[in-house]
Amino acid sequence: MTPKEQLERVLLGTTAVFSEDELAQRLAAGRPLRVKLGVDPTAPDLHLGHTVVLGKLRQLQDMGHEGVLIIGDYTAMIGDPSGRSATRPQLTRAQVDANARTYQDQVFKVLDPSRTEIRRNSEWLGDMRLEDVIRLAGQMTVARMLERNDFESRHRTGNPIGLHEFLYPLMQGHDSVVVRADIELGGTDQTFNLLVGRDLQRAAGIPGQIALTLPLLEGTDGVQKMSKSLGNQIGLDEPAEEMFGKVMSISDELMARYGELLVGGAEWTKHAESHPLERKKALAGILVARFHGPDAAAEARRFFEERFQRRTDFAPSSVVVRTAASEMWICKLLKEAGLVGSTSEARRLVSEGAVRVDGNVVDLEFRFKAGAHRLVKVGRRRLATVEFETP
Repeated sequence: MTPKEQLERVLLGTTAVFSEDELAQRLAAGRPLRVKLGVDPTAPDLHLGHTVVLGKLRQLQDMGHEGVLIIGDYTAMIGDPSGRSATRPQLTRAQVDANARTYQDQVFKVLDPSRTEIRRNSEWLGDMRLEDVIRLAGQMTVARMLERNDFESRHRTGNPIGLHEFLYPLMQGHDSVVVRADIELGGTDQTFNLLVGRDLQRAAGIPGQIALTLPLLEGTDGVQKMSKSLGNQIGLDEPAEEMFGKVMSISDELMARYGELLVGGAEWTKHAESHPLERKKALAGILVARFHGPDAAAEARRFFEERFQRRTDFAPSSVVVRTAASEMWICKLLKEAGLVGSTSEARRLVSEGAVRVDGNVVDLEFRFKAGAHRLVKVGRRRLATVEFETP
């Protein structure tokens, strides 16, 4: 692949690049580039919105470049102010650590492990002294900070801005200095943060990173960007039937955007003339197959058609969970029974009141007893008769 072809491929699907000439020069140099992507573990699970930038990073890995994934376990305790009209609630270190573990488990659903370097920014930010923080803060002015639309809007309307929020883009930018990023990826709401990293690298005497931004994916409501905190997400670890059903619930207009951003190319355009319902089923099938495999996608489609199109009674599956223990925590049982993808997802669903046993909502204290043979319902689409036995 020629440098020109590489450039065209990298730029495909991006919304902005700072700057294209510099990107062309680095690609033409012929060395593997270090491509940084930062994710803050502010919630336990990754969702389809994350895969827009993860997919671009995977594309660059397939071209021979190195992915540097920054798990922002330190910046997450501040919370990214991008696009926010109010200060984020601050998380504890325990919450962040638990979320970070699930992120590391899930990113390889998209990324190539052999070309991925995973770093936590607590490695360097956690050792900074007050003197270091002051020197870092000295590289930014208040006027420059207020160039951010969200900060400017909050300042103009009198909504408080915490001083710690001013530190966020500096800390994220310092990450780029430490890992010597050639390129940083982010959504359009990350433009300011990415450019701060570029400036800080130059101030440190190293070439400034290329900032590549990509579109934000709207959530299932079709209005706001996909976010766990807004409850409009489709999680990568959600069971196949749940993922399929959520995709089928989006509008036809949103379906076109999901197809463009998440599938694209010939794989998506071949469905252009299909009836909207069939096109949406195709989209749901592609996405479920990507994260759960083709067999799970076919079964999820059958489940949807039986339950929601033909309106037939869908018999619950029968599951036997065997263990040497005399009882099992509800979250672990849901995972062992295959009703959820992870115990963190189970914990979330139980906390939201979305899990019923024999018709009764259960809480996080609920424990299954040995010998129980009970009907378990998770959300609206997952139903199983669970028998819990000791060997």
